[in-house]
Amino acid sequence: MTIDRAVLLFAGIVILLSVALALWHSPWWLALTAFVGANMAQASLTGFCPLARILKRLGVRPGEAFS
Repeated sequence: MTIDRAVLLFAGIVILLSVALALWHSPWWLALTAFVGANMAQASLTGFCPLARILKRLGVRPGEAFS
């Protein structure tokens, strides 16, 4: 698995989890969904992703986007 795919997988899991928590617990969990979306947007514009840096340090293979 490359860093690109790991970042997308992590973002997708966090979004699905926050939507489920918003349905079952409190609508305030949608703020986490908004944060993940904003982080993905800024990463696409700047090329900087904190999770990608962490994964790179852990030895995950770089992909095309976060090399």
